[in-house]
Amino acid sequence: MPKNLFPLDNTKKFTDQKLVGHNRWHPDIPAAVRIKPGDVFRADCREWFDGAIKNDDSAHDIRHAPLPGVHVLSGPFHVEGAEPGDLLVVDILEIDSCDQEDSGPFSGQGWGYTGVFARSNGGGFLTERFPDAYKVIWDFRGDVATSRHIPEVSYTGIHHPGLMGTAPSAELLKRWTARETALIATDPMRVPPLALPPLPDSAILGSLKGADFERVAREAARTAPPRENGGNQDIKNLTAGSRVFYPVFVPGANLSFGDLHFSQGDGEITFCGAIEMGGFMDLHVDIIKGGMEKYGVKENAVFMPGNRDPQYSEWIAFSGVSVDSKGKQHYLDSWLAYQNACNHAIDYMMKFGYTDIQAYMILGTAPVEGRLSGVVDIPNACSTIYIPRAIFDFDIRPSAKGAPHQVKQGLQVPRSSN
Repeated sequence: MPKNLFPLDNTKKFTDQKLVGHNRWHPDIPAAVRIKPGDVFRADCREWFDGAIKNDDSAHDIRHAPLPGVHVLSGPFHVEGAEPGDLLVVDILEIDSCDQEDSGPFSGQGWGYTGVFARSNGGGFLTERFPDAYKVIWDFRGDVATSRHIPEVSYTGIHHPGLMGTAPSAELLKRWTARETALIATDPMRVPPLALPPLPDSAILGSLKGADFERVAREAARTAPPRENGGNQDIKNLTAGSRVFYPVFVPGANLSFGDLHFSQGDGEITFCGAIEMGGFMDLHVDIIKGGMEKYGVKENAVFMPGNRDPQYSEWIAFSGVSVDSKGKQHYLDSWLAYQNACNHAIDYMMKFGYTDIQAYMILGTAPVEGRLSGVVDIPNACSTIYIPRAIFDFDIRPSAKGAPHQVKQGLQVPRSSN
């Protein structure tokens, strides 16, 4: 087993660990660990809310989820010899939930969760249809997840980090802040907001103290969106066996990661839409000197996905086009088309006895495939969502023989309204 360079004690909070990570992006957050090109190592990761979400049948913790504190990231890892303009090569060798597979206090210890945030606290992809907070608990048995809140489905896990990236330069950080501040200014009272500005509240900045902490807390970028450094990309195919080439913007690259997922569909459409878990990753790092110029990588990572995805081969797919619910035509809006495809899939699954929120949770957590199927046929974009048929305990296909199968309901998805 590789040496664990970032161990976490599952009896302690993230900020009480021997090594404290961070939850903001800034070039001046000190590295927690120094590594060399060619090193292989292990690092523990805490789920993104650091234990705020409990294994119970209430969604109140999701409704009051402490969003200013996310994501709790392991790192930064300073890679010796990495300089701006290089490419940092990161191989994901292994990724899994915590070794302790029982009902421990932290997600990943034998269980995980999925949430839909209330519209007033982050919202989600289909927030107009689902404005309240919901939560589903999943139990892990090896690499398979089942839920007491959603009957007659099970998933083979597609473990991956939701978030991984390198530190931004000071100049890149300024660009982020300027463009996101300008976007917020176009509709400053929007709920949910258009973007998340720097926020000192709940900032975790590694070993920074005193005046440096106060300055960086005011300047640092939130970790919610993906950006040029990678970040919260939520790419479900970054499984074990993946190789990622990250642009380097600061000396040492300062690699950080976290937000591990047991399983997720393309888009993580409920926002807290994966099966969230804590766990560990085994990584190998290397450097391609001058790689950004050499390969035309000015920003954003290049990656080669691994081959550890669950092997589903039979699907049922739903399409949508860029016409909104009021009948208004939109021009090649693939995002709207994907919303419509998801809504069509939810409506279909409800005919088999699922509630709308159960169907929504399936789309967010199962290894569904989302695709841009048409982006040139004006005025309608076409997006599609493919659902693996094998995740259901019954035949999900349409049939001329009798009525659709009806799932046997038990415990309902917990809901919390304002």
